[in-house]
Amino acid sequence: MKFSPLIVTLLCLASALRAETGADRKVVLGLVDTCATAPKTYDAEGIKPDGQVHAIFYDALPWNGKPTRVFAWIGLPAKREGKVPGMVLVHGGGGTAYKEWVQKWNAQGFAAISIAVEGQTDVDEKKEAKGRPVWARHALSGPARDGTFADTKLPVKEQWMYHALADTMLANSLLRSMPEVDASKIGVMGISWGGVITSTVIGLDDRFAFGIPTYGCGHLFDAENGWGKALHDNEGYQQVWDGMNYADRVKMPVLWLSWPQDAHFPLGCQAENYRKAPGPRMVSLVSKMGHSHPAGWNPPDSYAFAKSVVETGKPWGSSPSAKTQDGHAIAIFYSTKPITSAVLVSTTDKGFTGTRKWVETPTTLTVTNEIAATASAPLPTGTTAWYINAYADKLTLTSDYQEIK
Repeated sequence: MKFSPLIVTLLCLASALRAETGADRKVVLGLVDTCATAPKTYDAEGIKPDGQVHAIFYDALPWNGKPTRVFAWIGLPAKREGKVPGMVLVHGGGGTAYKEWVQKWNAQGFAAISIAVEGQTDVDEKKEAKGRPVWARHALSGPARDGTFADTKLPVKEQWMYHALADTMLANSLLRSMPEVDASKIGVMGISWGGVITSTVIGLDDRFAFGIPTYGCGHLFDAENGWGKALHDNEGYQQVWDGMNYADRVKMPVLWLSWPQDAHFPLGCQAENYRKAPGPRMVSLVSKMGHSHPAGWNPPDSYAFAKSVVETGKPWGSSPSAKTQDGHAIAIFYSTKPITSAVLVSTTDKGFTGTRKWVETPTTLTVTNEIAATASAPLPTGTTAWYINAYADKLTLTSDYQEIK
């Protein structure tokens, strides 16, 4: 069979694109080895420590041939016996390294490091931008984020996501090198854009014991909002940076933490991501959670999940089954904590999940034994999507998100 010159040219271009994508992905997979050694650290001069927490810089990967460093807050629990677990904390858009976030994890018995992944410090230049602070950049900054993966035409090592992932892995290596920290019990948590980073890094750096992507996730190229518009035709994101590319490598326990009316990240994209990961998962869709850094780190769910994993090796709860049967929503829950109530959360609207109206309906809760319970409720007429929340005191355990086509 003979092909026209145009067809031959297109086939050659497609083949070249696949080869380039494969090479880029190989470079990304090699980041763990590149970042395996603990980076050198430096005191952040002029920024006062606060108790056990202090500000540092650490060496990061070169960018455009120049050395870079990362600003961070790092701290250990005030009271500790033996080695303690650790947390790497990654901010979202408009954020930075947060001392308060470190202190919250320290209070739970974890060492923690909160990192700034856009070359910034936590010094506000007082140039208000849409009501947000403008964080001062430092002399050895790496790249700042360029929109929504707008830099994917650049060589992979010059792209922001490459450095954000490397910064996160280097922070892991730094915690692992500390004699006070148990290197086998270090987790990673990211909020919003930090959740996007986390959803990718957990498929790359298997040294992490667990992950907590908050709001952010992968599979955003078909989101029914701005993410989908920006990423639908972005091959660099889809083939290299989307966490879905590495999700089948995620063997660690993961908590997917969000809420139904999140204005940024669709529940369907989150579900696509967690269903592809073979490791133990827990979903917590916290009603009225809100979207911000404090809204992400204040709920007790992340801390309870992390403690359960470092103490037992497993999440404290899971939902192995969710189905529709005879017009009813039915979900099974396993929990080491007593489940006292459950509600069906459903919608009859279509489109982006963050703008739909979600209604809570009581369920029939049947506790079958000390660790298992089943919740069921009739689905409202015209239901387009649903899940069931089970509650153990103030903690939320959520069944897999279900779309009815």
